[in-house]
Formats: sequence, structure tokens, C-alpha cells
Amino acid sequence: MVTAARTKGQVQVKVKKKPTRTYESAMKFLFSHTDYEQMLRVRYNRDTFSLDRMRKLLKQLGDPHLKLKTAHVAGTKGKGSTCTMLASMLQSCGYRTGLYTSPHICDVRERITINGDMISQAALTRLICRAEPIITKMADTRPTFFEIFTALAFQHFVEQGVQIAVIETGLGGRLDSTNVLEPNVCGITNISYDHMAQLGSTLTEIATEKAGIMKPSTPVVSVLQEPEAKRTLRRHAKETKSNLMFIGEDIEFSYRVESSRSDGCHTRVCLTTPLSKFEHLPMPLLGEHQAVNCGLALALLDQLRGQGFDRVTDAKAIQGLLNVKVPGRMEMVLQDPRVLVDGAHNAASIQALMRAIGQHIPYDSMVMVFGCAADKDIRGMMDQIATGADKVIFTKAAGNPRACDPHDLAEIYEERSGRVAQVCETLPQAMRVAHSAVSREDLICVTGSFYLVGETKLLLQGKK
Repeated sequence: MVTAARTKGQVQVKVKKKPTRTYESAMKFLFSHTDYEQMLRVRYNRDTFSLDRMRKLLKQLGDPHLKLKTAHVAGTKGKGSTCTMLASMLQSCGYRTGLYTSPHICDVRERITINGDMISQAALTRLICRAEPIITKMADTRPTFFEIFTALAFQHFVEQGVQIAVIETGLGGRLDSTNVLEPNVCGITNISYDHMAQLGSTLTEIATEKAGIMKPSTPVVSVLQEPEAKRTLRRHAKETKSNLMFIGEDIEFSYRVESSRSDGCHTRVCLTTPLSKFEHLPMPLLGEHQAVNCGLALALLDQLRGQGFDRVTDAKAIQGLLNVKVPGRMEMVLQDPRVLVDGAHNAASIQALMRAIGQHIPYDSMVMVFGCAADKDIRGMMDQIATGADKVIFTKAAGNPRACDPHDLAEIYEERSGRVAQVCETLPQAMRVAHSAVSREDLICVTGSFYLVGETKLLLQGKK
């Protein structure tokens, strides 16, 4: 819109910025803000990751985070799977359940779901339109993409009458935008080495950041950890007067891997508390690591049950668990040839993936298409790849500005494994080479980053 104002005989023309109206313009506004997920080097401090800035934004939006009942989950690997299992069980028990996770695979709206349905384009556009004037006025402390999106998720959950929201931390915990919550219960998944440039190079330092989500008098449930991480969690629980429990130690938990003609290789879990008794539940997700994540989700559900979520029953929870599907984790996206995608992006996750494939998916030969970010533990991942892949093709996702040069990956892999690898500059080229190298009994595994997984899924759907 153009308006004119007369000043001392002159006409001064002012151009008013058009407000956000369409989904496309809303996305353009959203992604115009700093996105640390897209940056290779990020300073990890209270300026770049500011909870004060996040609280200021939320206050302007009516403090939606304080109107929610929440379960808050941190950890290095397994956060997304744990959150998805917990949300599915709560939904099955009759609760309107919000789920906030990151990163997304194909569509940013995947991050915000209610009862399994991701936020609509119209709803997200309306939220951004209403928030835009507030965000624009915060020029001196401009919020980041993740801060804005997290705040909008909280607001959406409140407006849509969510009864419980399951919230996954983005990075770390202590300074993460989600850590403004006053949760009903906290969960901590396996702690291992990842994001070391930001979180620290030792398990003590990394665990300290994860423990930052602990709140006074709030129950905290963790999986069993390495001694160094466990000591750190115990120390922080004492400092915050949190009630910290470990499944398999303070909470009775076990799992076992079975094999039968009808079900093949599968995992069953057991968890018992004074309120709940889950016995020999069949795991909907493949891999022993998912059994541990499932145990954590069950323990978190049990804690909520003890806080008045009395619609939770063992039978309904089990049904919810059986309905769980987690995109991008051990997901078979094509059958001929078989293409499996998994977002494993650190050494521990790659190790778990190789083990799970070996247990659950028969194949003659595995061709791995691999690409990862340059700031990852590349050498650790290369060592794990060598334990399972028969042929490796290194590439990079087109949409990942942090992607490592595939030639560098190949050099490190060949140096550490003594094997020769192939390099393709683009994912479509890598997939063509992989397809030409496999027969019906072989397996193509695409892993290393969610960017690569997302691009693979869109490519196979004909959308790229």
C-alpha cells in the first residue's frame, strides 16, 4: 500500500509493508529468521540460545506454555521415537495429545501434530500472521526460527484444546527454547556423543546440558546411562530436588529379543510399577534400542497416570503402542528394490541401526548411501558403517548447507576401513548407482542425516 504525506510543499511517499497473507509468504517470513539448524558453526551461549528472549516472545503471545500440561524429553538419541510412542499411547487413552518434535523430514509442519495430524497450512499461516507484528517489534532481540516455531506450537496446542503435549528438546536442554516449560514429567533418553562443538566433548559436559531440563519437585525418568552421564544426572537431580528414576534400576524393566516362524525376530518389553503392569509387549519399532525407548515412554506414561491422568489403562496404552509409526526411523520406503531409510546421525545411532538391520532384515548384500553434516563425529560413524555395509556410496543432501563433502567422507572411510568407496555428487545420482548394484535379495540403506532421508523420500515419491 502507498500513502502520501505533504511536508513543506513536498510530497513524501511511504510504502507500507504488505502483511503476511498466504502460506508461501508466511513461510518466507518464518525462514527469514536465523536458523541454527542450517549453520555449521554456532556459538552456544545465552546470547544465541536465549531463554529470556524466548520468554519475552511468549509473554507477548499470552504465555501459552504455562497453560499446557507437558512431558518434556531430552537426550542424544531416541527422543523422537520416545515422544512419538508416548503421544500415541496418550491419544489411545482418550486424551487430545499434542506432539512437538524436530527436525522434520519432508514438511516443516510435521513438527507440530495433534492426535497424529500435522498442523494445517491455514492454521500455521494464521498463527504466523498474528505473531508477525509482535516478532517485528522485537528488532533489538530478534527471535530465531526455532524460537518462533516452538512458541507457535505452544499457542496452537492451547487454542486447539490439547490436554497433554509431548515436547522434544531441539539442542541440548539447558538453553533449548523448549526449556521454558514447567512440565509434569521429564524424560532423558540415551546420552552419547553428538553436537560436541556446542555441548562439550565429554559425557559429563553433554549430560550437564541434558540435565538442564530438570525442574524442582518434578519427576525425571531416564534410561540407564554410562557411569559418567549417570553421575552427572544424579548430581543435578540432587541440586534441583528432582525425583530422578532410572528404568531397569529404580523402575522394574526388561526386554528380550525373540524369534518365531510367524513373527520372525522381534523384541518384547516388560515394565512394572505400583500403578502399571506391562508384560511381554511386542515392540512396534525394530531394534533393541527402540525397546529401551519404549520402556522410557511407558515409565513416563506411568508417571502421568499417577498425576491424575486416570483414563490411562494398560489395554488402551498397549493399543496405542501397536499403532506407532515413526517416519525416517528404520522405514522401508520401497520394496523393489528394497530401500530402507533411517535418520541416524551419530556413531551410537549408526551402531544401533547396523545391529537392528542385522537382527530384523535378511539380505544378501547391503549398499549404503551415506551423507552427513560436517560437524558430526565422522570417524566414529565411519567405523560403524564398516561393520555392516558391503558397498558404500557417499553423497550429500542438496538441502543441507552443513553437508560434508562426500569426497572427504570417502577419504576418511577408506583410511579407517581399508575399503574402497564410491562418490556421487548428488543423491539422485547415488540412488541410480545403488539401484544398478543390487538384486532383489539385496538392501539399499540411506542414512547419515534427516536431510538425506527427506530428500530420498521425496525423490522416490517423484517430488524431486
